[in-house]
Amino acid sequence: MQPQIILLKEGTDSSQGKPQLISNINACQLVADAVHTTLGPRGMDKLIVDQNGKSTISNDGATILKLLDIIHPAAKTLVDIAKSQDAEIGDGTTSVVLLAAEFLKQVKPFIEEGVHPRIIIKAFRQAIDMAIEKIKSLSIKIENSDVPKQRSLLEECAATAMNSKLIHQQKEFFSRMVVDAVLLLDDLLPLNMIGIKKVSGGALEESLLVAGVAFKKTFSYAGFEMQPKKYSPCKIALLNIELELKAERDNAEVRVDNVTEYQKIVDAEWQILYQKLEKIHKSGANVVLSKLPIGDVATQYFADRNMFCAGRVADEDLKRTMKACGGAVMTTVHDISENALGKCESFEEKQIGGERFNFFAGCPNAKTCTFVLRGGAEQFLEETERSLHDAIMIVRRMIKNDAVVAGGGAIEMELSKTLRDYSRVIAGKEQLIIGAIARALEIIPRQLCDNAGFDATNILNKLRQKHHQGKCWYGVDIVNEDIADNMDACVWEPAIVKINALTAACEAACLILSVDETIKNPSSQQQQQGGGRGMGRPM
Repeated sequence: MQPQIILLKEGTDSSQGKPQLISNINACQLVADAVHTTLGPRGMDKLIVDQNGKSTISNDGATILKLLDIIHPAAKTLVDIAKSQDAEIGDGTTSVVLLAAEFLKQVKPFIEEGVHPRIIIKAFRQAIDMAIEKIKSLSIKIENSDVPKQRSLLEECAATAMNSKLIHQQKEFFSRMVVDAVLLLDDLLPLNMIGIKKVSGGALEESLLVAGVAFKKTFSYAGFEMQPKKYSPCKIALLNIELELKAERDNAEVRVDNVTEYQKIVDAEWQILYQKLEKIHKSGANVVLSKLPIGDVATQYFADRNMFCAGRVADEDLKRTMKACGGAVMTTVHDISENALGKCESFEEKQIGGERFNFFAGCPNAKTCTFVLRGGAEQFLEETERSLHDAIMIVRRMIKNDAVVAGGGAIEMELSKTLRDYSRVIAGKEQLIIGAIARALEIIPRQLCDNAGFDATNILNKLRQKHHQGKCWYGVDIVNEDIADNMDACVWEPAIVKINALTAACEAACLILSVDETIKNPSSQQQQQGGGRGMGRPM
């Protein structure tokens, strides 16, 4: 009798072969089930409460998956592709998870029948390459030279991105705002130059876009009330200096044997502070912003000279002020000169809701802007910010890649038809697999119908007929519970969104199909508190 060979440490959990693969596919199905109802204009929202009791309401796929804290290693792949779609494109996070899970679901029968995963992976890659070529050939390029036309196109794309969000009622109001915001940026379109400030209370329509910088009034010391709250024009000193008397016992030991010597030390310290303040005053600045605190002596000194000051300004706000108004952030007062100051046409402190805000407007090189969002509950404002982020990302992508396709499931139906036609002209196992991938693409229009409460089978049959007749832009019409030409109906999406979603979904599906064994090592499990090695135990 052959002796048993023990290769792995006791307690190691190892599973392999077909059951392992099927189990990983099932885990991915569960992830898709968690987010599939959030797709589209009639998608539902999820309320997620974390261990601290903080609740988040969202229908952004990536946000939901991040908060779910999934530990199954195969299912984590889907979380990663949702994150990558969010970082790269900003929108389409739910779609990419649904596509990947549906691809796997459609090829599961082949795995069960014993088709080798490598054959399926090869067919996947072939099908997705064809689909991407098709999107590129179908997508409609927009001429950048026609500014009003380009602007209306950007607004339509932003509105489509907001269709499925909580703020879809106000999508026209916000889509104009988002396009204005992105067009204010310079050529590189840096995201961090768009500030979003949230103020509870008021209606959504009271939200405003400032072509410049706005930030909440910082912590202020005595004497602040005496300072003027309005300047026109305005010169701004941007500092990284603490203008405050320090308690010297913190930093040094001074031995004195009489009171006059002690008084000299105190006087010297005041003298140093006053010299700094005087230099700032002489530079001609009338607004002083500092990253570090500005104490009450300095605050009153500035108030006496009709100057405004704010200490402890957040780093990103200071950088955005510098970008908009020019100047430089100074770390010493000795060489503050006219050209080191930022300039803008008007500075004003205004009340917004329960907060005071400092506004810098009329900036000479305003390559930055700030949204001030109003609305009810805090969760609602956070979801509004996420929705605007998606729309801003879409508009940025559109300016860089100016090709659009019709949304509402239209492009997926067209790709499905293309792949189905192709599968009929090839022989071998690939024929069945590419046919299955074609079926999987129909998940997007089907889910749009399901989420809106329509009869999905009926609408998909109508769509198949239209696409067979060559009408490639027909998709689901949510408003009239029917189908419509979504290119005419202005339901547009950047082609890059679809290309990225298909590529990421295909890669994730191929990755999961290529894993056939899992080894969970007990010692590493304890070290990582549950995070094993390899691709996870079957659930």
